[in-house]
Amino acid sequence: MLAFLRRGVIPTGATGGIAMMLLGVLLFAVNDTLGKWLVGAYTVGQLMLVRSISGLCAMAPFIYKAGPYAFLQAPRPGLQVLRVVFSTLEASLFFWALTALPLAEVMTYYMAGPIYVTALSPFLLRERVGWRRWTAVAVGFGGVVLALHPSPETLSFGAVCALMGSFTYALFMIATRKLAGTSGTVLMTAQLVAALCFGGALVLAQGWTPPGALDLVLMLFLGIGSLCGNLCVNQSLRLAPASVVVPYQYTLILWGMLFGYIFFDEVIGPLTMAGAAVIIGAGLFIFLREQHLRRQAR
Repeated sequence: MLAFLRRGVIPTGATGGIAMMLLGVLLFAVNDTLGKWLVGAYTVGQLMLVRSISGLCAMAPFIYKAGPYAFLQAPRPGLQVLRVVFSTLEASLFFWALTALPLAEVMTYYMAGPIYVTALSPFLLRERVGWRRWTAVAVGFGGVVLALHPSPETLSFGAVCALMGSFTYALFMIATRKLAGTSGTVLMTAQLVAALCFGGALVLAQGWTPPGALDLVLMLFLGIGSLCGNLCVNQSLRLAPASVVVPYQYTLILWGMLFGYIFFDEVIGPLTMAGAAVIIGAGLFIFLREQHLRRQAR
C-alpha cells in the first residue's frame, strides 16, 4: 500500500477513506444483524419507532443548530414528502424481508438498488444512459433473477418484500439526488420523523411488546448505528475519491454471509451466491463507467 502511495497510484488519503468505508459498511451490517435478531420477537413497527427516537435524540444538537427555518424553507416540499415515503417503505420492507429470508439474501437484493437507479435515470432524472450501462443493467437484472431462482416455493412473502424494498430504495436514492442542494440535517431529520410516525401507527395497530433492558438497548442502537454508519461513509468520501472507496460497499454481502452463519446458522444457496456475484459485477461496472464519463466531461 505504501509503495502505491509513493508512486501516486492511490490518491492521498485513500487508505483512510477505505478504512472509513469499511467501518461504515461494518456498522450497517451489525445494524442489519441486530434488526434480524430483534424482528423475531418484536414487530416491525416497534423497531421503527424506537430506532427513530434514538436517531432523533442523536440528531438533536444538529437540529437545534439548523433552526426551524431550515425545515420550513426546505425546497420542493412535495418531493421531500415523496422521499420520506420511499425511505420509510424501504426500511420497513427490509425488516419484513428479514423475517423470512437469510440476512445475506436480503442484502443481495438491496445491493441491486444502484442498478435500478441507472435503469430509471433516463426517465426520472433525464440522464443519458449508453449501451454499455444498459447492458450492465440487463446483466444485473439477470443476477437478481438468478438470486431469486423464482418458483412457487421461492417467491415468498420475504422475497416479495426484498424486491419491493430494493426498488423503493432506488426511488429513494433518485429523490435524494434530485434534492442534492438540501441540508443533510433536514433530509435525515425528515426521514426519522416519517419513520417515527409510521412506526407509531403500526404499534397502535399491532400492539407493544415490552422489551427487556438488553433488547431495548439493542433497539436504540439501531438508530445510532445507522447514523454512525452514514457518518463513516460520508467521511470516506471526503478523504478519498468515490471511485476508490465506493466499491468497498459490496463487502456488506460478505458480512451478511458471515453474520448470518454465526448468529442464525444461515447458509445461502449457490444460485443466490452466483446472483450476488453478478449483481456486484454489474453494479461495479456501472459505477466505474459513470466515474469515467464524469472525468471525460471535465
